[in-house]
Amino acid sequence: MSKIIFPIALALLFTVPVWAQQQARQMTLEEAVTYALTESIKIKNAQVGIADAEQQIIERRAVGIPQLNGSVSYTRYLEVPRQPLPEGFNIFGIFGQALAVDLYDQLSEDTQKAVDEAFGNVNGSSSSDGIAFFLPNNFTAALTLDAMIFDGSYFVGLRAAREYRKYTLVEFAAKKREVRNAVIEAYLPPLLLQENIGLLDKNITNLEKLLFETRQLYKEGFAEQLDVDRLELSLANLSVERDNLLRQKELSLTNLKYAIGYPLDEPLIVSDSLNTMITEATDAELAMEVDLQRRPEYELLGEAIQLNELNIKLNKSGYLPSLRAFGNVQQQYQGENLKDGFWAPSSYVGLSLNVPIFDGLNKKAKVQRAELDLELARNQQKDLGRAIQLEVKNARTNYFNASKRLESQKKNLALAEHIYETTQVKYREGVGSSLETTQAEQSLYATQSNYIQALYDLLLAKARLDMAMGR
Repeated sequence: MSKIIFPIALALLFTVPVWAQQQARQMTLEEAVTYALTESIKIKNAQVGIADAEQQIIERRAVGIPQLNGSVSYTRYLEVPRQPLPEGFNIFGIFGQALAVDLYDQLSEDTQKAVDEAFGNVNGSSSSDGIAFFLPNNFTAALTLDAMIFDGSYFVGLRAAREYRKYTLVEFAAKKREVRNAVIEAYLPPLLLQENIGLLDKNITNLEKLLFETRQLYKEGFAEQLDVDRLELSLANLSVERDNLLRQKELSLTNLKYAIGYPLDEPLIVSDSLNTMITEATDAELAMEVDLQRRPEYELLGEAIQLNELNIKLNKSGYLPSLRAFGNVQQQYQGENLKDGFWAPSSYVGLSLNVPIFDGLNKKAKVQRAELDLELARNQQKDLGRAIQLEVKNARTNYFNASKRLESQKKNLALAEHIYETTQVKYREGVGSSLETTQAEQSLYATQSNYIQALYDLLLAKARLDMAMGR
């Protein structure tokens, strides 16, 4: 049985890495951008900002809607408060003794006792301790209505809240562009390293083949040990460089995962290639006027200017009077106990006018500060406009230089490949030296690396030109 299990376990040991490699997610640049626009924390925070702006509009609108509040209270006096009265004062005398006696007789025994304690009896005597205006049990239920009729700051504030929502929408567009640019910047380095590793693998294969042939020639006496040693050294150097590039690629992939919000411990593969991603800029793109409105950052400062203008109006509205209406309806119960008392209804309505007269120049200072903020926002927008113009100019120059460099490196690569092939033919035919072959080989490797770097530089220059133009 153990003889059967061991081969199966051994097979699983070697198949697990293959299975894990197959699970690695492959992403093109556009797929990485799309993923980031969903998973990036910056994007999620910007979406939270938009939702918060929506709630601010609702909150500000609620200020102008009539407010209705209900209240219920119960008070039990352990000792009823009394007010002192002049000596000999009888409150029943005010209404007439006959009427007082008639009302007194209709009360219950407990209530008569409470009246005697509070006011004295109906025959003219008064309480020596004063008069009580409350009974021990008091219960009040009320509805209060408060409504704004006019407040200049309300309408300006509501408009500012709606303008702030527009600001968050523009900010969201700016964040999307920022995330997209960051993904492009993070996607290209692992792609460059991947291309270099591919070249190294090809060169290592060719060098291993040449080393094998040289060893055979050495065995037959047509090559020296020095030739074999040189090739072995070159092969060792390429292996070390490949290992170094693999580590750099892992670091660059980790940076890409962070940029797009991808789990750092899950594998990821960049599936584009430098050659397929190259797109040339047209003459029209290199000569067209710069449209500042295509840059969300510029538009964002425009929205900031609008908000600062509304802030000035909001502070100036503090000089206007405000008018509010109010009303109240309530029922109040009083009694010696909770059964034999009486309900006393009451209601009222009214208006409240608030006229600001002098506030120690507080509003004036706020208006002046708001005007300074507006001036600062306008200056920032002008400065950003100039910075964008400079960015576009530099991006066009860098793209032109990268394009010319790639053309030169393409010619150099063709020449280096021709030289390397020629030296190999000469070496195999016995008319060339191994030193000459090694030098041609090193020159080819350097030219290949320069060509890949030129491809990368042109791709990055085109991407930054698009970023500068707001595309």
